[in-house]
Amino acid sequence: MPYRITIWLWLVSTLFSGSSGHASDWLYYGGTQGGTHHSSLQQISRDNVGDLELAWSYRTGALKRHPEISPKGAASFHVTPILLPEQAGQSLVFCTPFNRIIALDPTNGDERWTFTPDIEFPAFGSRFNCRGIAYWQDTGAADIACKHRLFMSTFDLQVYAVDTKTGKTCENFGANGAVDVWHLVEAEAEEKAKLTGRPADLRPGDIQFSAPPAVVGDVVVVGNSNNTKSKRIDGPNGVVRGFDARTGELVWSFDPVPRNPDDPQAQNWTAEALGFTGAANAWSILSVDEQRDLVFLPTASASPDYNGEKRPGDNRYANSVVALHGSTGEVAWHYQIVHHDVWDLDIPAQPILTELRKDGIDIPVVVQLTKQGMTFILHRETGVPIFDIEERLVPQNGIPGDQLSPTQPYPTFPPPLVPMELSAADAWGFTILDHGYCRDWLERSRTDHFYAPPSPEGTANFPGMSVNNWGGGAITPNDLMIVPINRAGIVRTLKSIHDIEPELLNQPMAGLMGTLGHLKGSDYAQSLVPLLSKMMSPCTAPPWGELAAIDLRTGKTRWRQPLGLLDKLIPLPIPLNWGTPNSGGPISTAGGLVFIGATADERFRAFDIDTGEQLWETMTPTAAMATPMTYEVDGKQYVVIAAGGHMWLYGMKTGDYLVAYALP
Repeated sequence: MPYRITIWLWLVSTLFSGSSGHASDWLYYGGTQGGTHHSSLQQISRDNVGDLELAWSYRTGALKRHPEISPKGAASFHVTPILLPEQAGQSLVFCTPFNRIIALDPTNGDERWTFTPDIEFPAFGSRFNCRGIAYWQDTGAADIACKHRLFMSTFDLQVYAVDTKTGKTCENFGANGAVDVWHLVEAEAEEKAKLTGRPADLRPGDIQFSAPPAVVGDVVVVGNSNNTKSKRIDGPNGVVRGFDARTGELVWSFDPVPRNPDDPQAQNWTAEALGFTGAANAWSILSVDEQRDLVFLPTASASPDYNGEKRPGDNRYANSVVALHGSTGEVAWHYQIVHHDVWDLDIPAQPILTELRKDGIDIPVVVQLTKQGMTFILHRETGVPIFDIEERLVPQNGIPGDQLSPTQPYPTFPPPLVPMELSAADAWGFTILDHGYCRDWLERSRTDHFYAPPSPEGTANFPGMSVNNWGGGAITPNDLMIVPINRAGIVRTLKSIHDIEPELLNQPMAGLMGTLGHLKGSDYAQSLVPLLSKMMSPCTAPPWGELAAIDLRTGKTRWRQPLGLLDKLIPLPIPLNWGTPNSGGPISTAGGLVFIGATADERFRAFDIDTGEQLWETMTPTAAMATPMTYEVDGKQYVVIAAGGHMWLYGMKTGDYLVAYALP
């Protein structure tokens, strides 16, 4: 399949809390435990960023080490490294897509040590990916081996602990440094099977780990990714687990589909739904408030994606921000962002924990970005919205037997990042033929409402699935939020299998990003396709990718810019600045800058945070579809980003580069 096609397909796939380390450190995936993506470093500033140059480059060799993996795009290098404190070795550490941990000298990129886990390579499910690792210091231990630890969760469902200075496993954690979570998943599948009377259906690769663990106190918290939601109705459970950081012992588990009858939400589910429904998993990055003993989960939709006939009700705790007590796993509060999801509108981004100034008072809040481009701002201690959120009536005419929610939540502040509407009048194309093709497609599709359910004729939605995704956003101390934006439409189809030729139901990628695929256990097939013209460009007007700055005190957009040139995607003589699909997040700095890669044009950029003016750009070895980080060592500031391409957005040129930039 040409990558100019698959580059757009991805659009349909996919603080100040506690300690944040010294100003020179980037000790957590999101910069802080609450994912603000902001650094107080300012050596690199508006005045000198134009002088940035390559300081060093490192290649992991991951793709060469695993020639058996095909296609190469199945391995996604989206990692954000962390810088360890001096007492922990002061290495720059990160993981490869195949869960190899690498420690580098942060000043020159020289390799210090590596750790290769003993893992099983399951059949390809989603992709091989490791977005990050987590650091923990055992404050109760003497200065011995594994006083400073790194935790990594692997795609074959293990959690490893290794010493930060040597890369050797912590033998007192689990069995020889690893906890095998697979046997816990198997036991849960057997228990769930008892509710339905059907055999447990669980295969390696059905679920996997890809996000970094979160550490709250002495508990390591791990969510998971689910690869079955587009394939069958009875997917695996989306359990989140907390393990003892010293021993690896299971401390608690939380199932977002409340099978525990004591859970207050259990009464809102039918017995049949509790037996069949899976997922509602937390696949993205978790946030932590150490002071309040809280860990924040952005949960996904319940399974399956587009057919909710066997899971009536709102399906809480799916599609929610869920705050758990880190020490016990008990629910402190939750807020549901989508009721009874039949659109696969997972909560994709790390919840951002910050202090928002409102009416002269600093309020501890959670800022949650969403696939649909809405921004929810909730009180961190209670989950109560800081600004009004309206429950608005939405369409009800889904497939027979699917009890759709009569309303959906709409924040009144700030406004959506993009318009949430689409009609044939919005059709766009490079040529008259292109425009006509798009207009005809929209005219024969359902376009009456953003929350119109999938339909036999196809429901066209704008925005598509991922206005915001796992890259999230950055928030500065003065409440300016920087967010990358995707702008393209998609078409969701749900159709009776009796109206489809049987041989079409088993095509490659059927049901996910291709032809209609049978949703096993139901009488329906589903598909999800990008709304693209014959020239493989979106059927809606550019820009197709943007970077925006939103003032969270006023709700106003301070600036927005197209993000990405089209020269790598479309063979045109002029590199049009119309924005590309993007994947990855921004960081902000006290130097008045925003750094972001993310684009499908092999460029890494810096913008003026106040005006949006682009101040610097450089070419990267391939698309840098990751979130950068910055740190200072020996009086010198570095900015680092992974450049590895992307399974869907930039599969034509995968890579394994970590590149660092600094002033001369």
